[in-house]
Amino acid sequence: ISIIGFSAAAQNQDTPALNEPDYNKPKLFAAHPDQIPVNLTNINALLSSSVGNAVDMNVSATSSFRFTGEVISTVSKYQNRIISVVIRSSNFSGAILSISKITNDNGTISYTGRLISKRFGDVYELKELNGSFVLVKKNYYELINE
Repeated sequence: ISIIGFSAAAQNQDTPALNEPDYNKPKLFAAHPDQIPVNLTNINALLSSSVGNAVDMNVSATSSFRFTGEVISTVSKYQNRIISVVIRSSNFSGAILSISKITNDNGTISYTGRLISKRFGDVYELKELNGSFVLVKKNYYELINE
């Protein structure tokens, strides 16, 4: 019984994760608001971009959040039911903006996306709030598990 107790106690030790989260990463978007309304016309224009195209756009009609970069990937799947674009930022330290447009079975359209960099502790995630799309600032580790 004592041998079983010792081996059980040895199994109960807390071991650290392979990659311990770094909660002290610098914030890339600290100077920007927590929510940025998104202009879907600009987003749809991005989705029709080709690899290598330069991007320079104001993300919002009501905010001065400007995004510049280069399209590094485009994908269209399932007879254009999912269209995605990935852009590497030139004004946000190489952060990656990924946007997808999804045509659902019932004909409605939804969007998903993130503006993220592994080197920084904050990200923007594209969310639908009250019928409009907004970039919502989040902590890196709310979205990513290392």
